[in-house]
Amino acid sequence: MSTEPQHNPPPNTVDLNGRAMDNIAFIRETMERSASFTAVPGRGMMAMGGVALIGSWAATWSGSAEGWLWSWLAIAVIGCAAGMVTLATKCRHEYGTVLAAPARRFALNLAPPILAGAVLTEVFERAGSYDLMPGTWLLLYGVAVVTAGAFSVPIVPLMGLTFTLLGTLLLLCPMAIQQLALFGHFTFADAALALGFGGLHLVYGALIALRHGG
Repeated sequence: MSTEPQHNPPPNTVDLNGRAMDNIAFIRETMERSASFTAVPGRGMMAMGGVALIGSWAATWSGSAEGWLWSWLAIAVIGCAAGMVTLATKCRHEYGTVLAAPARRFALNLAPPILAGAVLTEVFERAGSYDLMPGTWLLLYGVAVVTAGAFSVPIVPLMGLTFTLLGTLLLLCPMAIQQLALFGHFTFADAALALGFGGLHLVYGALIALRHGG
């Protein structure tokens, strides 16, 4: 009875193959962690801007401070939904998944200032300090975009700085100027919100869409 010789790979070969695979995985993970987040959705930001422009006009006709606040909360929810859908679509296109390391890092840096804004909104609402909300929203949104944009393309933190500056200037304005009626119920503070969440999103969104894709 004859037996054919078995050709087993030398142990060293198996060990080298395993090390090579581990090295490739390590290199891939390192590159993913160091990569810039390029999936910021320009068209999604433009959609957010359009929602904010329309909503800012509608909010002024709500008839009460509470109605104004709920109008802006609805604007925020609709705008965020549009941004998240387009963000997820672009992430899948560029990284194959919405859970890529650059996307997770971007979200983790974006979230804390947004959460702070939500908490302060509740605090201001309880105190009846609605006048402090517009500047605070613009300021903290700008901070969120700056911190998250540190891991993205340069235009993103620049947009955040613009929001931060606008919010700071609005908060430093005398309250009489903030509540100055420009036409109808539309005040200076309402104009700042429309300029920020509406105009800046449209402008920077268009630039991002042109330079870095939709």
